[in-house]
Amino acid sequence: MISNKQAPPLFGYRKFWAHRFGSAPFLPMSRREMEALGWDSCDIILVTGDAYVDHPSFGMALIGRLLEAQGFRVGIISQPDWNSAADFKRLGKPNLFFGVTAGNMDSMVNRYTSERKIRSDDAYTPNAEPNRRPDRAVTVYAQRCREAFPGAAVVIGSIEASLRRIAHYDYWSDKVRRSALPDAKADLLIFGNAERAIVELAHRLARGEKIGDIRDLRGTAFMAPRDWLPSGEWEEIDSTEVDMPGPLLRHADPYALAEGNLATPASDGPQPIRLLPREQRLAVRRERRVHTVIRLPAYEQVRDDPVLYAHASRTLHLESNPGNARALRQGHGERDVWLNPPPLPLTSEELDRVYELPYARRPHPAYGDAKIPAWEMIRFSVNIMRGCFGGCTFCSITEHEGRIVQSRSEDSVIREIEDMRDKTPGFTGVVSDLGGPTANMFHLKCRDEKIEAACRRLSCVWPDICENMGTDHAGLISLYRRARSVPGVKKVQIGSGLRYDLAVRSPEYIRELVTHHVGGYLKIAPEHTEAGPLAKMMKPGIAAYDRFKQLFDRFSREAGKEQYLIPYFIAAHPGTSDEDMLNLALWLKKNNFRLDQVQTFLPTPMALATTMYHSENNPLKKLHRQGGEVVNAVRNGRQRRLHKAFLRYHDAENWPLLREALKAMGRADLIGNGKKHLVPAWQPAGVGSGDRLWESAQPGRNPSPNRRNIRDKSLIAPPSRTPGKRKPK
Repeated sequence: MISNKQAPPLFGYRKFWAHRFGSAPFLPMSRREMEALGWDSCDIILVTGDAYVDHPSFGMALIGRLLEAQGFRVGIISQPDWNSAADFKRLGKPNLFFGVTAGNMDSMVNRYTSERKIRSDDAYTPNAEPNRRPDRAVTVYAQRCREAFPGAAVVIGSIEASLRRIAHYDYWSDKVRRSALPDAKADLLIFGNAERAIVELAHRLARGEKIGDIRDLRGTAFMAPRDWLPSGEWEEIDSTEVDMPGPLLRHADPYALAEGNLATPASDGPQPIRLLPREQRLAVRRERRVHTVIRLPAYEQVRDDPVLYAHASRTLHLESNPGNARALRQGHGERDVWLNPPPLPLTSEELDRVYELPYARRPHPAYGDAKIPAWEMIRFSVNIMRGCFGGCTFCSITEHEGRIVQSRSEDSVIREIEDMRDKTPGFTGVVSDLGGPTANMFHLKCRDEKIEAACRRLSCVWPDICENMGTDHAGLISLYRRARSVPGVKKVQIGSGLRYDLAVRSPEYIRELVTHHVGGYLKIAPEHTEAGPLAKMMKPGIAAYDRFKQLFDRFSREAGKEQYLIPYFIAAHPGTSDEDMLNLALWLKKNNFRLDQVQTFLPTPMALATTMYHSENNPLKKLHRQGGEVVNAVRNGRQRRLHKAFLRYHDAENWPLLREALKAMGRADLIGNGKKHLVPAWQPAGVGSGDRLWESAQPGRNPSPNRRNIRDKSLIAPPSRTPGKRKPK
């Protein structure tokens, strides 16, 4: 039975017998390292698509060290050769299971750009070498583990498995694919933050339970027969059609004459009905939810029906709060993928212990002097929280880490800063970041645990900040002040993206941030200026950005600093028209922003914006066969390039495309050489779509200046002080 009760303490299990070996300097990646530790075998082997960096920011290190702390012997197979099963045998057969992960990033997002082009580098590989992992790495690695040791248990996890736990639209093949679970032929899929599930699973397997019998772990998915239900009084709700959800088995009636609901009649004659108190009725209802599973439309249905796809996506997201989520099941051929409710969040004390395990805080020595860009990026940063209650539709954080923010204690963060100062080579006194998915959600949560457990909102801050959401930044201000007072620390910078609509609720936080923790530039993500796209993104209006900028500029002046905001924007997001992008371009020009690198919308599996892109329906609202809201999806390659060109209106390469579009939109008045114009009427020779000048066919116009004249006469303004350079996600 899946329970909603408090989970066992993460570190409350009796340690496995192998704890006598102690902690390894690094988790072994070879038989030679195993022998040096005195091991004859591994209890658990983690297979990962990333280079092994023993740091809590890398998933395989965090899970590996956590399992080691439980007493298990954990080995690492990093970036194996997937062309055969040979490399998957290097550590032998695990006593308990293989744990398979694609790495910190989805393998497809890692390898391909938003235009489906192969990237030239991989930040999670030594020397950024590309092509060191296969497409859909979780599936491939799991299959190779099966080939290497047919009798071994295989468990898949990581963000890639999380985002593919049900049938999902795959942008790279432009089709709906099955859940990764049946394709990987794995015994179990762990989604979300895996600590609770992976620790309990390991201990139960060590006690002799069969993995095929373990069906009650939160945050796990498994294959089940179509008619399977757990033991006990379970019921199944049919939600395989739009607007027609209903019970396959009738719900229990709390008013019915049943044991536990009403007092027992004193006689056979008529008796007055005595209702249970409200709290008891709610308890009955909660208990029924624990024993309820929702049947989603099957893979074969959502594959062929975009409306049902949107309906399944909406249902999954509504069942994402661990306080009230029900189990889900989805047919895949003759069997079902069964999803238990999401994992319960870790407490601050548990999160502290996870992040304070004995990490070496550097790459495995096997890599020598090779540079691993992802490690270089985070080596002097500290993760202070996880999860995000923003719910942005284009982001995968909430689908993986959840909407309940889990924060570390202030003391734990300070201890890690001191540990980093003492152990991390090259530390110069500058902490590059104190953050997480969002810089300023540290210890922000719902004011009432009961309200939080019952809530089914997709975002706590959209369309407005919920009145029950705490926005007091006092704890974060205190953390910043303590962090910069640590001996040996010269400066603490904030590199994570800021949620500015929350920040404006605490001007004192903005003052603290701007005065002490901004190194000239602060990145911030309005994503758009127009109401239509922002509503589809579940992002606040541009007025919140304007208010934040006023406070940012004011406190920068008071601190005597010249500092700038770096705004990020998304091109080609579902629900965005050409006119929306034009208005955004005009706003950028008006505010003298010349963006360097911009992001074109990339549909990631299971995100709500991806549902909009694929189905052209809006899953944020109730779906209908007729009359539902249609969402414009920017699919055409030329239109996607146009939307990106609007963000880089200042780039001469884009001018021919922009001129053509402006004429088609009836806005040729924006073509010219004045300040009111968006793009010039001339084209540099050899730049843009061929050497033919747009104005050459325009009678009476002056010849276009050449490149030398552009520089000499300053016809193109110098780059803005605020280049918009997006950090890769």
